[in-house]
Amino acid sequence: MTLTLRYVARSDVGLIRSVNQDSGYAGPHLLVLADGMGGPAGGDIASSVAVAHLAPLDGEAHGGDDLVDQLRRAVSAAHTDLVEYSDAKPELAGLGTTVIALLRSGRKLGMVHVGDSRAYLLRDGELVQITADHTFVQHLVDIGQLTPEEAEQHPHRSVLLRVLGDDAAEPELDESVREARAGDRWLLCSDGLSSYVSAETIAETVRSIPDLGECADALIDLALRAGGQDNITIVLADVVETDELPENTPMIVGAAAVDRSKPTRGGDSAAARAAALTRTTGRPARVGDGSDSPADAERYRDEDAEDERAAEEAVLALEPPRRRALRVGIWVLVALALVAGALTLGYRWTQTQYFVAPDADHVAIYQGIPQSLGPLDLSHVHERTTIALDDLPAFARTRVEDVIAATSLADAETIVEDLRAQTTEEP
Repeated sequence: MTLTLRYVARSDVGLIRSVNQDSGYAGPHLLVLADGMGGPAGGDIASSVAVAHLAPLDGEAHGGDDLVDQLRRAVSAAHTDLVEYSDAKPELAGLGTTVIALLRSGRKLGMVHVGDSRAYLLRDGELVQITADHTFVQHLVDIGQLTPEEAEQHPHRSVLLRVLGDDAAEPELDESVREARAGDRWLLCSDGLSSYVSAETIAETVRSIPDLGECADALIDLALRAGGQDNITIVLADVVETDELPENTPMIVGAAAVDRSKPTRGGDSAAARAAALTRTTGRPARVGDGSDSPADAERYRDEDAEDERAAEEAVLALEPPRRRALRVGIWVLVALALVAGALTLGYRWTQTQYFVAPDADHVAIYQGIPQSLGPLDLSHVHERTTIALDDLPAFARTRVEDVIAATSLADAETIVEDLRAQTTEEP
């Protein structure tokens, strides 16, 4: 019998954010979760860089000697990259990421952690939080100024004291070596789960759903139903003994993944509508505050249908049908009257815009916007560079493939030079 990991990874951008800054990795020897910060142009890069440096450890070749030391060296290399990247782009100063990484060899697990993402261990039916949050509020709990219950409701509970970032000092990691015991279930999660779903509900879900994929999906859904304003990432793994060949295809999710722009699975639920209302008007949405119990989670499910009906009725009640139809007709006539002029002015405006994207297998600067209007393309190649996509690091190539917006032609040229500096090509 061979001890191995069965694993899944899931990530959702959430109901408010436009960019997923979390990254997750799950493989036969390695589990990683990183929650980036520093804005859309920084946090996603920071978490992707962390995963990129840790992923090569996922193999038997790493051996069983000093697992923690290997993890520490990988995190240190990621730190060096982030410092250099931030120095090259001062506008991204302050970017960083949380990191949790577990590396298995035989019956040992090496673990490093920094930030407020969490690792939980389910053993013999009891779910225990293994990591301690490196937050200001947790510090107040540690010195006795707050209770754990007060900390869950504190307005500054997300203020971090330690992260992997662009600070010159090496990150201060929590490090440990643990037993890998058959029957254990490990859960790594970003605070997009732990800040919206109570520990009791998380424990009940992890304990009661045997299938890893179904369990991870259920946790994501709970966070979305509770408001899901943050990115939500789950890495879930069972330690098993088996005679079968272990799975060896890793799963990568979030900012480090190819489908990093995947929309939320929250769809058009009541929680999604409430979150959209918060985003556009600033009015508060119904969100979980960490105190929801299993009964609360069940109540969210029961209320979804009623909330959907109430939302539709509220929209219909805004104005009488006849007046609403008249208003729609007036707007249609006004829109039609403005179409010709708007199209002309709109097209001229698009040609003042620039972005960086692939042209076949090379990086190119485009003039216009990455859209089309029927048969009319609203952009064209302004300059095809000599930078091959294959020469870029994975996270940089993914950014180009997702299209990098520029504020001007000069800004686009600066972006290209930054990309060139990340290749092995001579300028």
